[in-house]
Amino acid sequence: QVQLVETGGGLVQAGDSLRLSCAASGSIFRVNRMGWYRQAPGKQRELVAVLTSGPRTNYASSVQGRFTISRDNAKNTVLLQMNSLKPEDTAVYYCNEAVQTDLFSDETDYWGQGNTVTVSS
Repeated sequence: QVQLVETGGGLVQAGDSLRLSCAASGSIFRVNRMGWYRQAPGKQRELVAVLTSGPRTNYASSVQGRFTISRDNAKNTVLLQMNSLKPEDTAVYYCNEAVQTDLFSDETDYWGQGNTVTVSS
């Protein structure tokens, strides 16, 4: 069993910065992909940023240049540094990790519990 625990959300003003953290624990052989998604009220969940082996990163156009995704391999942790926050960044943010529990297992997607980020104007 694998668990993801998120920390770091909160209420900030436009232009401020926040850092989200997502730590994975449990039976982990390898984490192949780490990402952040968000869901704003009344909208569908959308990809914010993803980090794959390589490492390669991909960002939503709306956050490109403002957000940075990174990982701490030793701790199976994925971070999202959010700068120059805008009111439209307000959402519940979810981390996602594609985990292998052993060398021969398929990947399984795991999700964090969700963390609210509110940006006031």
